Amino acid sequence: MRFLLRVVFTAIAIWLVTLVLPGVAIESFGPEWWQVALTTLGVALVFAIVNATIGNLIRIVAFPIYILTIGIVALFVNAFLLMIVHWISDLVGYGLALESFWIGMLAAVCIAFLTWLITIVTRPIFGRERPRER
Repeated sequence: MRFLLRVVFTAIAIWLVTLVLPGVAIESFGPEWWQVALTTLGVALVFAIVNATIGNLIRIVAFPIYILTIGIVALFVNAFLLMIVHWISDLVGYGLALESFWIGMLAAVCIAFLTWLITIVTRPIFGRERPRER
């Protein structure tokens, strides 16, 4: 359930970023609003899977670089992961469209910030604590 909420929150953040940044767009598989929403949810799901697999592998391997740069390399890693989602979208024919790597970096920062903000705002509604089993 928590994973699905994170995907929905990320989809909302991606949608908001496409409204604000001119170099970021969602190429939908149809013109209707629900087709755009499904495409955005699909992009968020692919981003979550890429972030959970490739992102964690990169973070483990590049841990010394994270320490040396005081975490600034995380901006480049997140932009690279967003570019991977863009490349996957290009292969499929619809999804996330980014103009350049630098737009991708700005979009990754905005998506991370908006996802964090949405999570903080909705925390009283959905709760944070998991029930403990004994």
